Amino acid sequence: MLEDIFQSPTSVSLFGVFVALLLLHLLHSSFSSQERREPPGPRPLPVFGNLFQVDLKRPDQSLFNLSKKYGPVFQIYLGLKKVVVLAGYRTVKQALVNQAEEFGNIDISPIIYDFNQGHGIALANGDSWKEMKRFALTTLRDFGMGKKMSEDLIIEECGYLIKEFEQLEGETFDRSQTIDYASSNVVSALTFGKRFDYEDPIFQTMVERNHETLCLIGSASIQLYNLIPWLGPFLKNWRDFMKNMEDMKADIRKLITDLKETLDPEVCRCFIDAFLIRKKHLEDSDIIDSHYHDENLLFSVINFFGAGTETTATTLKWSLLYMAKFPHIQDRVQEELSRVVGSCQIQIDDRKNLPYTNAVIHETQRFANIGPFSVPHATTKDVTLQGYFIKKGTTVLTLLTSVLYDENEWESPHSFNPSHFLDDEGKFIRRDAFMPFSAGRRACLGESHAKMELFLFFASLLQNFHFIPPPGVSEDDLDLKPVLGCTLNPKPQQLCAVLRR
Repeated sequence: MLEDIFQSPTSVSLFGVFVALLLLHLLHSSFSSQERREPPGPRPLPVFGNLFQVDLKRPDQSLFNLSKKYGPVFQIYLGLKKVVVLAGYRTVKQALVNQAEEFGNIDISPIIYDFNQGHGIALANGDSWKEMKRFALTTLRDFGMGKKMSEDLIIEECGYLIKEFEQLEGETFDRSQTIDYASSNVVSALTFGKRFDYEDPIFQTMVERNHETLCLIGSASIQLYNLIPWLGPFLKNWRDFMKNMEDMKADIRKLITDLKETLDPEVCRCFIDAFLIRKKHLEDSDIIDSHYHDENLLFSVINFFGAGTETTATTLKWSLLYMAKFPHIQDRVQEELSRVVGSCQIQIDDRKNLPYTNAVIHETQRFANIGPFSVPHATTKDVTLQGYFIKKGTTVLTLLTSVLYDENEWESPHSFNPSHFLDDEGKFIRRDAFMPFSAGRRACLGESHAKMELFLFFASLLQNFHFIPPPGVSEDDLDLKPVLGCTLNPKPQQLCAVLRR
């Protein structure tokens, strides 16, 4: 049969064209692969990819170790999904700051979609995200985020938190929930226009559910769900997560409804009011196809409440644990506070005169590394980074652990060392590799507010209390290994808060 085909001049010509096209394709692919050199990485297994090389209980450490072998830009396969990992300050900055547009999208994994459903501020893309981000920044500035108005809210909440610690009378405590309540109340004042009593059962449930939800997101089974979504209904953590989300949405909707019923367009009390007033203005102007709809409001509030509570509270918990662990550092902070501020109410303006206290707070953020990854990014177009080709739509993990522990940037990255932020004269210095809030288009919107909150809470607590291990426990016994969740939390441990005056 083959002989018959090749006896035909037309068939021979067609076959020749086919061979020529095949050779051209192979040559093009060869040249293209040279021009479009993909990042290196470990050889993946069929179906499983590199899952067996990544510890899902501490994926950031596994990837940090892989970066030492494969370089600052490398790729792995999580199952069948290709992921590019960026490690080290220089590389992460190049991507998020210098090529911010190309690395500016969020990778919408199944659990992120379940959390936000494409709405809100933190975990969305496109025009809706851009408009919500613009509106949120403008509104929060109007409410004094990072300025005097928010300073007064934080100072007021400091008073409530100090009273809670005073009631302990030096007895052992695990006040992690109280710290959560204090941090959440600052966010609540901006978002809902009011603070809640620490004993309010609805408020307690909201805060504790939020913490549990973020812990579930970081669990190994949820990471498995991201790779194999149909497993969701069979995973207890996913079922618990979905129930928490439904309960959270119901509570937030009730608070929004209460504010709607008392809304006065002439008096803007909080973020929700500002959103409702803008929505009504657009509807009165017959603009109905806008981004100001109920779902964007709901998920924006969930974003504020969740992120605003968890990150600040977690960092504050670490700071108190470090003070008990390293008493010589605590003594030096309190000496500076006594010398500079005395018994006066601490103000944000005092920060410039408290370089060591400020350095300790920054070192807490660096060393605790509570967010070892920035939110997962996705490339908006084909892009080349450090000579490696990354295709549009590729998931990109920016490894903040590798930035905050970069041996090329920090003198002693694996030690708690406030001198990282002090010059030879003891003055506070900024460090470019200090990126706990990430960088670029997706950096934390509330960075200035979070810095103010951390300083005022930490300095106020250290002004009033000395934190020590409980009786029978030494500083060496205090455990600094984190508990994995969406953030890295300290293990629940007892401390004592001894009144200083």
